[in-house]
Amino acid sequence: MENRTSEFKIRMQKNTKAIAYPLIAILLSFIVGGIIVAAFGNDPINAYKAMFKGSLGSWSNFGETLVSVTPLILTGLAVAFAFRCGLFNIGAEGQFIIGAISSVWAGWAFTGLPAIIHIPIVLLVGAFAGGIWGGIVGWLKAKFGSHEVINSIMMNYIAMYLSNFIVMNLMNEPDKAFSFAIADTAKLYRFAESITIFKGSRVHIGIVIALIVAVFAYYLLNKTVRGYEVRAVGFNPHAAEYGGINVPHNVVFAMFVSGMFAGLAGAIMVTGVQFRANNLFGFTGYGFDGIAVALVGNNHPIGVILSAFLFGVLQKGGPMMQLQGVPKEVVGIIQGIIILFVAVNFVKVLIENYTEKKNSKKSIAKGEVK
Repeated sequence: MENRTSEFKIRMQKNTKAIAYPLIAILLSFIVGGIIVAAFGNDPINAYKAMFKGSLGSWSNFGETLVSVTPLILTGLAVAFAFRCGLFNIGAEGQFIIGAISSVWAGWAFTGLPAIIHIPIVLLVGAFAGGIWGGIVGWLKAKFGSHEVINSIMMNYIAMYLSNFIVMNLMNEPDKAFSFAIADTAKLYRFAESITIFKGSRVHIGIVIALIVAVFAYYLLNKTVRGYEVRAVGFNPHAAEYGGINVPHNVVFAMFVSGMFAGLAGAIMVTGVQFRANNLFGFTGYGFDGIAVALVGNNHPIGVILSAFLFGVLQKGGPMMQLQGVPKEVVGIIQGIIILFVAVNFVKVLIENYTEKKNSKKSIAKGEVK
């Protein structure tokens, strides 16, 4: 019993540190961002007030922020899951696009189905298509040793122009630059339909799905044998192979699951917000933003949720900051500073150095007493 308690405490401490370091880095980044805002001749307090008012100032604004947060959680999970296997999935953008275009097809082609059946089919088709797209990169890595970064970048371009061809030639609304719309039975429930405080907002049940998927990702990574194998391969593939773990199999598996998360993000954007696909995709960029979300969230599912919420606030609050005279580029600068602080483990190094100096002083003091 004592061993279990101590193990639980150790695990909680690790999880707390994994989330605490990025949070402190974010706080410092906002301070530096405020200094930059002041350098432009604006009041940083008013600028941040405007940002939070634009993103969280009303239930409608909060709902719109959650619309942006939803795909960011899933694409962040996509990058984080692959990273835990030692893979850098920079192809979440392509997987997002393939998942979206596939869900448009499923939402348009299948007719006469009730919503309770049609919606899960559309979401599963999008997730599975994204998984196949990511699995190809994993298979190339496992089979030929080709680098996943190069392959996933190329797959992004293939996904973009393939989807553009499909929209303009196979599913095109006549004389329009977008596809047919999905059926009403394939559309996600929007909270504004029954909750009046969200009136004017497009927030939908996809945010609940994204949170459930994040919990699932945490459970899969930390509570299952397969998750242990994925983490072992990411920590040291040679030691994992020596221990009897099938490294190529887990590489393909990790990229497939990663692609499923990104593909599901695309499917949710289609079924919850866009209802169709645009020429060259007007809602691209979530896959690339997912890289930043995963990095700031320390590749931890819970951290990814918090990080996605932060980026959603920055995205939706930016326009309100502009009304205060703050250049829109400042929001991008703040995002860049956050990523920089987290990427270089700035906070972690500071805390560890401080702790080390404090412990050394204590040991010296004890030696002097002796």
